[in-house]
Amino acid sequence: GVSSPHSPLDVTTFTDPELRAAVEIAENWGTYVAAHAFTSDAIRKAVAAGVKCIEHGFLMDEATAKLIAEKDVWLSLQPLPELMRTGLQKGSVERAKADEVWPGISRTYELAKKYKIKTAWGTDVLFSRALAKQQGAILASLVRWYTPAEALVMATGTNAELLALSGLRNPYPGKLGVIEEGALAD
Repeated sequence: GVSSPHSPLDVTTFTDPELRAAVEIAENWGTYVAAHAFTSDAIRKAVAAGVKCIEHGFLMDEATAKLIAEKDVWLSLQPLPELMRTGLQKGSVERAKADEVWPGISRTYELAKKYKIKTAWGTDVLFSRALAKQQGAILASLVRWYTPAEALVMATGTNAELLALSGLRNPYPGKLGVIEEGALAD
């Protein structure tokens, strides 16, 4: 990913048999596999193996977006905050990768809307307390592509649909993504 100096964005880390094995094991456990994938090639391999959610996808092409929609695969972009990108040291491998994926964020959201891809909301800011405090602002930034209501629904009810794919492995004690007695707050 972007934050790793030793993981190139264009590399597909797992082989097809490894991806299929992961999906088979997850299905045996009654849950699903999400794949951290940026490129069209990595995404297509993951989808062919039965992966249910693609994380990031910033470098995918239009044909791959269409495939994701046709196969009913989820997309969790986890957009890179501008502050995180510009906070990376200039000239570093991480900054170069962040600069490479940056234009793809907008394009990927546009493709997700165009093909009505099921899109979850989340962030990838687990390494920085300062950035974690900005998650609300990151959510609000979705108004570039969605109405405020669509963004809120994505972060609550739509995310709950994705989390429900974990089936019996769902760790949450109440219903998710709804406002009703006994439900777990988002």
